[in-house]
Amino acid sequence: MTATSDFDFDLPQSSIGQIPAEPRDSARLLVHHRGAACEHRHVRDLPDILQPGDLLVLNNTKVIAARFHLHKPTGGAVEVLLLEPTGKHREWQALVKPGKRLRVGTRLEFQGEPVLDIVDSLADGRRVVRLLADDLLERCGEIPLPPYITEPLLDMDRYQTVYAAEPGSVAAPTAGLHLTDRVLEAMAERGIQIAWVDLRVGLGTFRPISAEIVQDHLMHTEAFAVSEAAWNQIEAAKIDGRRVIAVGTTTVRTLESVAARIGSEGTSALSGRTDLFIHHGFDWKVVDCLLTNFHVPRSSLLVLVDAFVGPVWRDLYAEAQNEGYRFLSFGDAMLLERNPDKRNAPEQANGAAL
Repeated sequence: MTATSDFDFDLPQSSIGQIPAEPRDSARLLVHHRGAACEHRHVRDLPDILQPGDLLVLNNTKVIAARFHLHKPTGGAVEVLLLEPTGKHREWQALVKPGKRLRVGTRLEFQGEPVLDIVDSLADGRRVVRLLADDLLERCGEIPLPPYITEPLLDMDRYQTVYAAEPGSVAAPTAGLHLTDRVLEAMAERGIQIAWVDLRVGLGTFRPISAEIVQDHLMHTEAFAVSEAAWNQIEAAKIDGRRVIAVGTTTVRTLESVAARIGSEGTSALSGRTDLFIHHGFDWKVVDCLLTNFHVPRSSLLVLVDAFVGPVWRDLYAEAQNEGYRFLSFGDAMLLERNPDKRNAPEQANGAAL
């Protein structure tokens, strides 16, 4: 068992990136080589850092305008964050703030127009809400930036990846925010392949760990989908001994979820819902390298990084802070090489190219 307090570290407000890097690929990149000193590079260097034949896998989900600033008929302000549809017409799971005083049956308004009803209460403070019209996200919703972003974002497209295509997430897969068409084209020219997956980022990704023991944390499920063509690319890379590079922890969870199920479920494993919680001792099957941002303390994302590289994450985070890297969604990034399964992985010389 692992204490959640093991994932505490000091994160001053000054280390939290408030505005995106301009241009996107100018973000700094801490490159971790197993058994060797890390390098300080930039995201624009990725085509030179990766190897021909590598397979880069990206989450092409798109953030929806899921946040509403509403009012009760009595005038009290209410914030509603839609999480995902329930499957019933216009009904969504949502987080509501303040929630305790909002009873089932309450109708909320936007600029005097009734727009939303509270129809049920769920566990963990979630509610079921029903939208009163089909176009409310477009008319009344806002892109939900994380609460630690306090500076106004002038261009909301900067909280979308350049390849965002599948609407459905309530938070961005932030590791991909750094990538540009220029970087992706340069990778393709160098023989680095690209595959796409879709994980709808929701409560499972961004809810912090509140349990005292990491293994007691409950992950909420999130929807994912991988095309047969993309999975064929991934399987071919593994058979050929080529590396799979996951862009972001959501991509990691998608790939490892499919890998855990594909043998028994066949192609039905390529889509569904996952509550996969990756922590120390996880049996890795797919991902060899990870491009990821720097995460908040006590988060499931940080626990995943620990499972991927081990306790060296503390040294990497300390170095990043000493070197002035920016943390969290609009922060800088790391490229991590997974600690290998010693039963299967060949030895590599220190300082070998990622």
